[in-house]
Amino acid sequence: MGMVMAVSFERYGRLYYLDPGEFRPRVGDKVLVPTDDGPEVAECVWAPQYVTEEVGGLPACAGIATAQDLERDEQNRQRRADARLIAKRTIRQHGLPMKVVGIDFVDRRPDIDQLVIVYFSAPHRVDFRELVRDLARALRARIELRQVGARDEARLQGGIGPCGRDLCCATFLKDFEPVSVRMAKDQDLPLNPLKISGACGRLMCCLKYEHPLYQEFNANAPALGTAVETPAGDGVVVGHNVPSDTVVVRLAASGRRCACSRADVCSPRQQYEASGTTTPDAPPVVPEPPVVPETSEMPETSEVPEPPVVPETSEVPEETREERRARKPRRRRRLHHEDEGDTAQ
Repeated sequence: MGMVMAVSFERYGRLYYLDPGEFRPRVGDKVLVPTDDGPEVAECVWAPQYVTEEVGGLPACAGIATAQDLERDEQNRQRRADARLIAKRTIRQHGLPMKVVGIDFVDRRPDIDQLVIVYFSAPHRVDFRELVRDLARALRARIELRQVGARDEARLQGGIGPCGRDLCCATFLKDFEPVSVRMAKDQDLPLNPLKISGACGRLMCCLKYEHPLYQEFNANAPALGTAVETPAGDGVVVGHNVPSDTVVVRLAASGRRCACSRADVCSPRQQYEASGTTTPDAPPVVPEPPVVPETSEMPETSEVPEPPVVPETSEVPEETREERRARKPRRRRRLHHEDEGDTAQ
């Protein structure tokens, strides 16, 4: 368990998490945040508090901003605004297809006195060698130009997305994950670029958020047009509602549509209910054999066949293999002859 605080360099900008250390700033206080170019002033938007998860590797807060730090930060903000106007005017004079996205002013590097970083977007590569010389002469500082893509442009500028909230890339997203049109198809979204594109003109990053949920639902739910059995009767699947985990079924008897839970129409659930078991792992029920009461006398209604009468004889003739196979017919003939002999006597 440790303490964590969150700061932001711009109002409604991205949050950065810090280890407060020995400092306890309140919401709205100005603190110093360590960066690659030295400590910078940021506003505390989340006061230090304990978190249950073990969070490590966070940069430590450099302290509470003093009046001198606040004055320097205000001067740098004014310098960035002036540099932006000068950069736009110079780009227009050179006739370059460039758009200024953001300006950074660095004055605490040990190897550089003043550095102005200009972020711009362009449809293709631009030869800005003459532009750099004119900007260095006008701003009296070292100039560095960095070309950014459409997504980074939206991140730096910020804005409001189609959902009415601040852009995800400008608030909490750290890395841009790949987004494809297949994600929009799996979620049954219209393939209209105006509907599924963000402020940057690319596919919206939020298409990635719920895509695993749709993949899991489509893998287990019955497909459209499948005949299913529901508690309301038999029907055909005509739609899916992934957020509510339901399936829209058109009943065959009445023709009306009803929303059924996915568990009610899936075959594993139906097989489970048809088995009559109380638990999925219960063994199958084997019927016990009927109990027969023990008695010494046989019932009167039962008929027991009498054993055949075998004539008594003292001598048993030896038989060959062929005679043994036809023992019964020959025996009958022999008995028949004996009966005839008795009659003749």
